[in-house]
Amino acid sequence: MQQVGIEALNVYGGAAKLDVQVLAEARQLERTRFDNLLMKEKTVAMPYEDPVSYAVNAAKPIVDSLNDADKQRIEMVITCTESGIDFGKSISSYIHDYLGLSRNCRMFELKQACYSGTAGFQMALNFVLSQTSPGAKALVIATDISRFFVTEGGDARLKDCSFAEASSGAGAVAILVSDVPYIFQVDVGCNGYYGYEVMDTCRPTPDSEAGDADLSLLSYLDCCENAYLHYQDRVERADYQNSFDYLSFHTPFGGMVKGAHRKMMRKFKRAKPVEIENDFQRRVMPGLVYCQQVGNIMGATVLLSLASTIDNGEFTNPRRIGLFSYGSGCCSEFYSGVVTPEGKEIQAQYGISTQLAQRHSLSIEEYEQLLVNSSAVAFGTRNVTLDYQIFPRVWKHIEGKGRLVLKAIKEFHREYEWV
Repeated sequence: MQQVGIEALNVYGGAAKLDVQVLAEARQLERTRFDNLLMKEKTVAMPYEDPVSYAVNAAKPIVDSLNDADKQRIEMVITCTESGIDFGKSISSYIHDYLGLSRNCRMFELKQACYSGTAGFQMALNFVLSQTSPGAKALVIATDISRFFVTEGGDARLKDCSFAEASSGAGAVAILVSDVPYIFQVDVGCNGYYGYEVMDTCRPTPDSEAGDADLSLLSYLDCCENAYLHYQDRVERADYQNSFDYLSFHTPFGGMVKGAHRKMMRKFKRAKPVEIENDFQRRVMPGLVYCQQVGNIMGATVLLSLASTIDNGEFTNPRRIGLFSYGSGCCSEFYSGVVTPEGKEIQAQYGISTQLAQRHSLSIEEYEQLLVNSSAVAFGTRNVTLDYQIFPRVWKHIEGKGRLVLKAIKEFHREYEWV
């Protein structure tokens, strides 16, 4: 069987974060419900950060590590997002430009709620497997942000569920897909998928989200079970507890993952509470570490969980990871692959944990001010020049580090610069 999978993987978690415990106290959220989120921090996007800058900053270390010949073999750029900045123009065109990739390249944008990252990954895998261009690589970048604004009346314009503010994050995950899967070798053909029409969450307008939180939870649980059942039907001797050393889930918040894992262990293994909790800590918790620090980044979240599993798991021997991806609306998939000790060592070179730790920690006062200023880059903004010094302490974490930021929007065209 031909090898295919992830050659390189990197995460970019932005320049600023917020302690969600501080936010919960400011919003007077009910403590028990908040604790069930299993959240610690969330990335907060500055006005000069957007899906393009996040995507490029995630992908650039990967591209820079390639020699010229390998860089030329990137023949496809797939951007996976529900945070697009234009109804027609794909943000892949900006990403392709600022990464300096070959013009002999397909580039496009995918939207399927939080499933988009997996959709792009699977499309890239099949492109490589097709061998229509032997040796070609595909760059897949899942990038999403949540911005919360303040209305003219002075109230924070939040989502229907106030707890979404504490769990919604911002960030990007870039993966290079090729026939040299140093990081993650996919189990080819081992996929189970499941989907149907449901109005659990949606974005009826570009900068807001609506839906039914309870229905979303039920859809997630339903899809987790049935996508795995489809996987089990297609993969001989698949066993939820014994086939996978680790599990990486799409993580709207950690409590949702814990509930899904509990349901799966009860249904397929008839496990008791103590066994379920021990299994959760051993196989699932490594994949939640980064998710607890970044928040829900929609299409990128399952890949963020994969990166977290690799960095925080034990890989003295090759380990198989099962992944569950879910996108509202809905579509889901369960798939798997193997990480080796060498893959973990290569992955560690990107220093994801260090980058997340170095973000500026916002005070609640800074965060509240940000809610006012973020409206400057609302969807459809025609002209604006961004003020980098609006949060000087955050800017110190960016300036001089060679990162891309949004400089201005002129007649809808976005201009970026390296700082």
